[in-house]
Amino acid sequence: MLEQRYRWKNKHLREHVSVLDGKLSPTILLKNARYLNQTFRKWMTANIWIYNDRIVYVGDMLPEKTNNCEVVDCTGLLLVPGYIEPHAHPFQLYNPHSFARYASQTGTTTLMNDNMVLALQLDKKKAFSFLKELRDIPSTMYWWCRFDGQTEIQNEEQTFSHSNIKSWLEHDAVLQGGELTGWPKLLDGDDMMLHWIQETKRMRKQIEGHFPGASEKTLAKLMLFGADCDHEAMTGKEVYNRLMQGYTVSLRHSSIRPDLPVLLDEIQQLGIDQYDKFIFTTDGSSASFYEQGMIDHMIRIAIDKGVPIIDAYNMGTVNVARYYNIEYLHGNIATGRIANINFLTDERNPTPISVLAKGKWVKKNNDLIDIYEDLDWNELGFESLSLDWDLTMDDLQFSMPFGIRMENAVITKPYSVSIDVAYDQLDESHDESFFVLIDKDGKWKVNTLLKGFANKLSGLASSFSNTGDIILIGKNKKDIIAAFNRMKEIGGGIVVSEGGEIVQEIDLPLKGVMSNDPVEDLIEKEKALLHYLREKGYRFEDPIYSLLFFSSTHLPYIRITQQGIYDVMNKSVLFPTIMR
Repeated sequence: MLEQRYRWKNKHLREHVSVLDGKLSPTILLKNARYLNQTFRKWMTANIWIYNDRIVYVGDMLPEKTNNCEVVDCTGLLLVPGYIEPHAHPFQLYNPHSFARYASQTGTTTLMNDNMVLALQLDKKKAFSFLKELRDIPSTMYWWCRFDGQTEIQNEEQTFSHSNIKSWLEHDAVLQGGELTGWPKLLDGDDMMLHWIQETKRMRKQIEGHFPGASEKTLAKLMLFGADCDHEAMTGKEVYNRLMQGYTVSLRHSSIRPDLPVLLDEIQQLGIDQYDKFIFTTDGSSASFYEQGMIDHMIRIAIDKGVPIIDAYNMGTVNVARYYNIEYLHGNIATGRIANINFLTDERNPTPISVLAKGKWVKKNNDLIDIYEDLDWNELGFESLSLDWDLTMDDLQFSMPFGIRMENAVITKPYSVSIDVAYDQLDESHDESFFVLIDKDGKWKVNTLLKGFANKLSGLASSFSNTGDIILIGKNKKDIIAAFNRMKEIGGGIVVSEGGEIVQEIDLPLKGVMSNDPVEDLIEKEKALLHYLREKGYRFEDPIYSLLFFSSTHLPYIRITQQGIYDVMNKSVLFPTIMR
């Protein structure tokens, strides 16, 4: 648990009041500020006093003391609260620190983060030390508590033990349980998961669903079990069904589901004109998707689609704060709130020219002010991937009668293998490739074929996967080994070899699953990889998510996991892993 139980100690609260009493100077005074007041649902003008990380007054008065105060005349600007991302996966090649820094530049200063990588890659003590370290950055970082590994992992009962789950749920930075990717188990009678949901609700924390394609009856059952919100509505009718059952609905716009424009059209066609139960999420998109912005981009889409402007901003701010029961800290510009404020030039342009995060400038007049201090990643437990074993030709023997066929970027089905795989090179006239998931500790492997990923890809090795195990894909066994050797040499990453030469490389030195590059640099590397893969036959939206979700059993139909080839619908292992 964190040592500091309260956000502000008593002495800090006394100082805040002393500013109003004229004994202390504010640290920032925003004069003549035209700001969005969500209580009155209109733009109002006031003077806003900030002391360190807190708004201590909003109104007509001016402070008696300004000797230690930065005075900013806000004439001509519009001020809105810092945006909130309610459903972040901050490990999509980027890391939580670099992602928070990048998100702040477009005004998203508060994030609710998935803890999956922390649960799988770190012990509890290290994970909580990391959460404590992130408490000091300008962005505000909250977390979820996962109840399952989203795949069939070995020793799951240890990773997701009752003791671990209980400790995460009790942590003051954790605001919700879920997301419930394992909800079919819940419906089938998993009382341990139901107990964890009950504990979450007892602590007055939220439960996030993950219910793609769920029927009205299933949605009702899951609401009875304790679900509060779901982000998997893909049509206006699915939005309607969730609202009818009492859900808050996250409208999603992500790299694999850029749904928001269609959702808004269909919502309006259904006559839905109340937006208080809606929030926005980008659902952990790949880095390059964020070139266009984040929550600011979603607000812009909503405004362009005719959503009332104040409702559009509320979906990215106060609606989220109310849902998570943290409106006393976030989501509006009012006395007592954390000083997260975006400065706009036009109400129809939600991308800020200046940003305050916890009362500090992280962007000013369109210039980055980088106050996100570097972390000691090794000290925090995120050392580079170290493999003490070698990949050989003996590891690349293939005889399985069926393979895995990609239906889209993330959905995979079985298919019967009809080609001869007793060669070191597969022909480029078809889109079948060698496909291996191999234990990062070198103890086991699963060998099959992958159809639909690419038809000219020679050799790819990736330590970026759902579990951190190694994915190998390609037509040529020698290039697969060459890519693996380079990935091993750099301590983890995504590497492509062609003709014995390394032609693409994204180094992931943090546990083999995350980059330490600024997101801006990572975007360029990711775009180069996508361009290359498209030239080699990859035809879907997002190869990063393809790599991540090959093992993810919350998606149908066939998955490659630590247990082996797994049939999701029948909940059974078709072919177990082979020991090396």
